[in-house]
Amino acid sequence: MLDTLKLPERHYLNNGHGLKSWLLTKDHKRIAILYLISISAFFFLGGLFAVGIRLELTTPQGDFFQPDTYNKMFTLHGVIMVFFFLIPSIPAVLGNFLIPPMIGAKDLAFPRINLLSWYIYVLGGLFALFAILVGGVDTGWTFYTPYSSAASNTNVIPTALGVFIAGFSSILTGLNFIVTIHRMRAPGMTWFKLPLFVWAHYATSLIQVLGTPVVAITIIMVFVERAFGFGIFDPQRGGDPVLFQHLFWFYSHPAVYIMILPAMGVISELISTFSRKKVFGYSFVAFSSLAIAVFGFIVWAHHMFVAGISVYAAMVFSFLSFSVAIPSAVKTFNWTATLYKGSLTFEAPMLYVYGFLGLFLVGGLTGLFLATLGVDVHVHDTYFVVAHFHYIMVGGAIMGYLGGLHFWWPKIVGRMYSEFLSRISAILVFVGFNLTFFPQFVLGYMGMPRRYHMYPDEFQVLNVMSSAGAAVLGLGYLLPVIYFLWSLKHGEVAGPNPWGASGLEWRTASPPPTENFAEVPTDIPEAYEYTPHVVREAKLV
Repeated sequence: MLDTLKLPERHYLNNGHGLKSWLLTKDHKRIAILYLISISAFFFLGGLFAVGIRLELTTPQGDFFQPDTYNKMFTLHGVIMVFFFLIPSIPAVLGNFLIPPMIGAKDLAFPRINLLSWYIYVLGGLFALFAILVGGVDTGWTFYTPYSSAASNTNVIPTALGVFIAGFSSILTGLNFIVTIHRMRAPGMTWFKLPLFVWAHYATSLIQVLGTPVVAITIIMVFVERAFGFGIFDPQRGGDPVLFQHLFWFYSHPAVYIMILPAMGVISELISTFSRKKVFGYSFVAFSSLAIAVFGFIVWAHHMFVAGISVYAAMVFSFLSFSVAIPSAVKTFNWTATLYKGSLTFEAPMLYVYGFLGLFLVGGLTGLFLATLGVDVHVHDTYFVVAHFHYIMVGGAIMGYLGGLHFWWPKIVGRMYSEFLSRISAILVFVGFNLTFFPQFVLGYMGMPRRYHMYPDEFQVLNVMSSAGAAVLGLGYLLPVIYFLWSLKHGEVAGPNPWGASGLEWRTASPPPTENFAEVPTDIPEAYEYTPHVVREAKLV
């Protein structure tokens, strides 16, 4: 049933040469590569600001940067990493490349809109880069008022406009995915034969389309208030700063799931492939993605327990915040059940899965502490929150992104990378991450507030540990750049299915042809159907 279809010799990488053929392409795979390049550039730019933050925090006194400069560094680190890396990374790169071949389609539903979304993303990024070049911004990545409306004399407007513009890229990508998944599935590809990667991106797309306009409108109101002096959020002008927090977090908490849901989809694919088993409770895992999308819209005020909302509202949002853990727990338990008695291996993609499970578990459990009213009041705006956020976002989303990139790299470029170096990199990322952020839980519980560049002497040892861990983590992130680029020319040629995976994307060439398949697949198997024939065929390639 899973015999590889007829493989054409011409593929998307050699179908037209020159910069113009790339900049005007409508091929979803080439657009994914354009996203990969631009998103990687923003990732390393955001990482440079993180280096500055950790350098400053190695000593209790402000030895390296002035307070204003430090404020700009943590603001730009957050803005770039959240809006220009974490939110678009998996959907724009892996989702763009993989969703059409996964469902047996030739391309996304709207190829021109897909290319437009990349140009919009780049335009938004240019506004953010302009803000950096002319002096930066110091409001924090959340743009809280009154910092963003009156108190800051830095480049709030160009930064906010950059985020506003990039939001349209997110909306268009989500719309494209929704229509493609609904209308362009191959004959026989029913909803319950879809890979869980596609289910996760479908749920993510709903959040992108429904939630992103809210933060866009909020940013426009900040622009109007700052540019024309209207009193919307600034209390000195009769505005309400808590209103800004409600509007901002109504989007920005679901945005957490824009970052983490696609990573969960990646993990489902990797666990099934490297345990040689169907995902346990497939339908529960699929619907849990939709449940996370729904719950994500009704828990925003747990960010505001100390912002003056009523005790009764806080109790309701505390209860709802506990309930959102249920669909995440469903996924985690079902992944664990899939691993049980599976034929587990330790290739680099699977090492990222193991790392994801451990780090996401810590991030999720500490989220329960922050959903508890009494504990949240104590640790709010401390390094406990910073650690929790990074265990979810870096430990979850980036581990999933790296795992997926390693898994589908042979499909993307047609060549294998160094297995030895990739395993070393995965271990360095896991060890470096824990050394960086676990001490911050202790710092936060001890009372160290975030966003401060000076701190009492007794916190120095933990901060030095955190900065040392950041150096290890940075090395772990640099290694893939080296061996991925090396693999482009020197890597072993990969067959159509080097992992023995079960999805439709593995039934076409590596790299795929421009239209993905020489003929439309019709014999669609059940999701994650593994047979001895599949494994044997993969070993022969």
